[in-house]
Amino acid sequence: ACEKGGEWEQALQLVSVMTSHKVVMDTVSFNAAISASEKGAKWQMALQLLGAMAKSRVEPNTITFSAAISACQMGGEWYKALQLFSRMKSGRIESNSITFSAAIAACEKLGESRVALQVLSLIAQPVLLPTLFVVP
Repeated sequence: ACEKGGEWEQALQLVSVMTSHKVVMDTVSFNAAISASEKGAKWQMALQLLGAMAKSRVEPNTITFSAAISACQMGGEWYKALQLFSRMKSGRIESNSITFSAAIAACEKLGESRVALQVLSLIAQPVLLPTLFVVP
């Protein structure tokens, strides 16, 4: 609710409180926190939360990656955004319009028109082999 109301700072504080009280977070609560990080252009926090998901053995989904990719893209971390997009695709997690838009915007900022065309070509392809992209 905090994230949707523009109170991203409060949403991130809530995560801290939940963690300190040993509250187990699920995909939905991680997604809300990563989305809050996106709204505040706090890409580092989004990546930390994504790492915390892995440590907690909570499975990320389309929303998770879309928010993290957008956070990186909004924070000017275009390579990280493309790395996340590549990781998402190699994990066979379905993309959506938000994911594609953020990945293409990252390509534009990096001057990577070739990679942007690859991303565009994926919109029509529901399944992708993980070796299609190589992002440094």
